[in-house]
Amino acid sequence: MSWDYFAPFAIVALLCWGVGAFAAWRGKRQGVVYGFTLLGLAVFFSFIVAMWVSLERPPMRTMGETRLWYSFFLPLAGIITYSRWKYKWILSFSFILSLVFICINLFKPEIHNKTLMPALQSPWFTPHVIVYMFAYAMLGAAAVMAVYLLFFKKKGIEPREMDLCDNLACVGLAFMTLGMLSGAVWAKSAWGHYWAWDPKETWAAATWFSYLGYVHFRLGRPTVYRKALVGLLISFLLLQMCWYGINYLPSAQGVSVHTYNLN
Repeated sequence: MSWDYFAPFAIVALLCWGVGAFAAWRGKRQGVVYGFTLLGLAVFFSFIVAMWVSLERPPMRTMGETRLWYSFFLPLAGIITYSRWKYKWILSFSFILSLVFICINLFKPEIHNKTLMPALQSPWFTPHVIVYMFAYAMLGAAAVMAVYLLFFKKKGIEPREMDLCDNLACVGLAFMTLGMLSGAVWAKSAWGHYWAWDPKETWAAATWFSYLGYVHFRLGRPTVYRKALVGLLISFLLLQMCWYGINYLPSAQGVSVHTYNLN
């Protein structure tokens, strides 16, 4: 499977996710919502698996490849959220975000045939990236919810809506913590130390503390909604910096071991 086949797989998956999101928005039968969303996930994941087989390595080497996983996990996080809380709009937002990242890969594909550097040839590589991408998807869903509550909801914010933000943020933070711990163990075996405070790790720590601060703020001031939501969006901006923003920092060039995807 080559990258040339990405477009048809992506288009079919997006059509399925779009139908599922539209059905959820219009309150159609849940069988239609689940059926089309899961079908889209299966189609998209089949491309990821085919790329994995073709490359003879996990497709997680470049930013474009990590965007594949993020595009996959966003609808997955959306259907999990919809299944639990029945917010009819969540699948629409996850569909739009997936569309954005898929379009980036369609119009600006990155090199997808790079071999893995020795440090990435580790059994920790795959679970580390997958756990992080799932965490990013859950935290992305939390950010979408925060945007909706802050800027689009006309009535007052309800406690159950904040509970949804809290649940998404806590699940995302838990998986982010697992990702950091697995990364530390991987770093110990690859470079001889658990933590080096390079730019990537510094921003990862800042992001982790920011989300932890959100959780503590919610516990301490559970009725202060808007400040909490602003903090959640700030945390998500830090997350974007941690994920790909550091690749463009002059301080990371030639220094950070985490900028290998630009080599």
